[in-house]
Amino acid sequence: MPSVWNWQLGRSMDYVYSESRPEKQVSAVFDINKCIACQTCTMACKTTWTSGKGQEYMFWNSVETKPWGSYPMGWDVKLLESLGPASWDYATDPPRYSGKTIFEKVPDGERVLGFLPEEMDYAYPNRGEDETSGNIEDTPYHLSVPQAIWTFYLARICMHCTYPACLAACPRKAIYKRKEDGIVLIDQERCRGYRECVRACPYKRTFYNHTTRVSEKCIFCFPAVEQGIWPRCMRNCIGKIRIVGYIHPPAESDPRNPIDFLVHEKGLALPLYPQYGLEPNIYYVPPIHSDATFNRQMFGPRADAAVRTYRRIREGLEPELRAVLLLCVSTDKILGRFELIDDPVQGETAVGYDTQGVEVVRVPFVEPVVERPFHDAALDVYRHNIS
Repeated sequence: MPSVWNWQLGRSMDYVYSESRPEKQVSAVFDINKCIACQTCTMACKTTWTSGKGQEYMFWNSVETKPWGSYPMGWDVKLLESLGPASWDYATDPPRYSGKTIFEKVPDGERVLGFLPEEMDYAYPNRGEDETSGNIEDTPYHLSVPQAIWTFYLARICMHCTYPACLAACPRKAIYKRKEDGIVLIDQERCRGYRECVRACPYKRTFYNHTTRVSEKCIFCFPAVEQGIWPRCMRNCIGKIRIVGYIHPPAESDPRNPIDFLVHEKGLALPLYPQYGLEPNIYYVPPIHSDATFNRQMFGPRADAAVRTYRRIREGLEPELRAVLLLCVSTDKILGRFELIDDPVQGETAVGYDTQGVEVVRVPFVEPVVERPFHDAALDVYRHNIS
């Protein structure tokens, strides 16, 4: 197989096809610490894309409770067991993955290490919801929370990987990665429903429709993206945990690009299971109250450093990171650049520009407080300041 460079692994790896990166790569960052598992994103996607026949148990976007939740059942545990133990070499910068990826530990006659879930594995999308990990310590039990008992919510969509396993496994070449934005799509006229993509995807984000007998998956709402607007699940997020943009390879990182800044410059946002080898393009800010070992298994060797960086934001020590995270809750336009300025009226202010360089959002660090007079003489009414 051809050798390709995977910057998330810190090394080259085997892949079915030669390296071919898109002109631009759409990406997103999810701040897990703000997710409340309200499932608004899930239902926004469901009502937009998967409300038809054969899609009853199909969720392109889902939110599960870690460590026990999963959809489909055991999607991560089963593959981690097949992949086996592995380690990272921390002596290199970035750390180098010393194990085998799902493209390198391949059974005879296959292109990708994977498994095909049973039909019933999709029947319990909220299995394990809010089940905790750990025991409350005897004394003083009230001081051990949330360190002794922890959960976090993991929102997942298709990762639109640089090296998609679904694309590599498809015998029909029905799956392709768009050159203009890196979105991975399925040509349903070419698909014959062999489900090799379902078996190969380690994140189990491709689904088989038993009515149409073809595979379907998240399309990153590309009609909206083409207009510079966020996907549906991200626009409807109640917790405002997401930011959408375009990411460059590390060597081409732009410090003023929000996604590059979060991923490459500050290392705050990390890939999900980078050891699989797909170089996914959806990134996560790791949960700061969960077990550190679990974080490293799920988000790789930089998880501890990302948690420390996030804590510094809460202490007021990372104003530019705070600026980016403020901007992500204030617009549904895809940002290409951000700035932190000292506005003479509003003080410290975060400013966001779209991919054409046009300003689309401006957010002060501190919202102004207005106290209304108790008696409004003009209307002869009384108002109470209760908020």
